Amino acid sequence: MKDDDYSRIIEMAWEDRTPFEAIHTQFGLSEADVIQLMRRTLKPSSFKLWRKRVAGRATKHFSLRSPNVTRGYCSTQYKHR
Repeated sequence: MKDDDYSRIIEMAWEDRTPFEAIHTQFGLSEADVIQLMRRTLKPSSFKLWRKRVAGRATKHFSLRSPNVTRGYCSTQYKHR
């Protein structure tokens, strides 16, 4: 993988509405692989914050998601000028 790919995976992992399954589909990494990547890449304190943030978050897993969530990002996340 290229450095840009790793940057995008980390970005997707931090996004609340991007499920792990989307990362797997796009990059072939399982949730466990993403966790290992984040552990390796982030500072220990940042990794702990990220794990706390995604633990139990329903939007990070398709199977736990509400059927009302139909997009992978918040509607205000990407603002167009």
